[in-house]
Amino acid sequence: MNVRRLIPTTAVAGAVVLGLTALSACSTSDAADGGNGDKLKVTASFYPMQFLAERIGGEHVAVTSLTKPGVEPHDLELTPRQIGSISESDYVLYLKGIQPAVDDAILQSGVKNTVDAATLTTLEDHGSEVGGHDHGHEEEAHEDEAHEEHAEGDGHNHGEEGGADPHIWLDPVKYAEVAKGVGKSLEKADPDHAADYKKNTEALVGELSKLNTAYETGLKNTATKTFITTHSAFGYLAERYGLTQQGIAGIDPEAEPSPARIQEIHTIAEKEKATTVFFETLASDRTAKTLAKDTGLKTGVLDPLEGITKKSQGADYIEVMESNLTALQKALGAK
Repeated sequence: MNVRRLIPTTAVAGAVVLGLTALSACSTSDAADGGNGDKLKVTASFYPMQFLAERIGGEHVAVTSLTKPGVEPHDLELTPRQIGSISESDYVLYLKGIQPAVDDAILQSGVKNTVDAATLTTLEDHGSEVGGHDHGHEEEAHEDEAHEEHAEGDGHNHGEEGGADPHIWLDPVKYAEVAKGVGKSLEKADPDHAADYKKNTEALVGELSKLNTAYETGLKNTATKTFITTHSAFGYLAERYGLTQQGIAGIDPEAEPSPARIQEIHTIAEKEKATTVFFETLASDRTAKTLAKDTGLKTGVLDPLEGITKKSQGADYIEVMESNLTALQKALGAK
């Protein structure tokens, strides 16, 4: 079922690219001119990019995120001051296609060291043909089985037909691939501190590997493989762990589902024994609560990690992903 709100693919990519901005490739002397001592001045587009830049850059970078906590990244509009700050960066990390305003500003900024996270891993189209794409790198056999299970009607699509899904950070394996690319780009941008960037990257990749193992183990035996969500951000995560995401209304977390889609979700929930409608922290829970009431389902939070606020179920990416795993285990009936 291709129920969705069409958002241009470029908008999606932008956010990712911005996030990668933190990887700014510049020399320490350049950075010194930026007023941060000898720190590399990094701009990240939104939280998933900021997290990578801060964790990998460590004490050698000063990271600024263009998306303030609590702001929905897809809706971001930049101030003239923010646009100016991009131009003054040594390094920019973003995810092209998520935030059109960011994509445009980076293009016009003239910053030499810009990194688009989307170029550091393989993006896929999670539209109507979920089972029909090529992975481009080795995946585990269980994923192929998962494809067979949910090749039909995932009900989520990002961007227009053929558009790639930008939510790569919600798959710990893909996010680790991006982390490795960011680490290498920082080593080139600031060779004086390359050894530290390498060490920090290895430590983060190790944490992400542990997270992946926790998901694999925790979601292996569940009563159902189907989860329902207001924001269709979890295509990569579903694919990685053999689950099926049923999006209520596509990419826009606050879009109203049609009566036909509500009926369809009701039927799917009964057939697949789904128990929970998930909503997210940065958007209204009204749609989820309405649907849950109409279908007799529970509601829960599954955080797409587009920003960290006081409402987040954890202080950073790793903690919130662990909370997401707990929520999925409960909703799917993990044994």
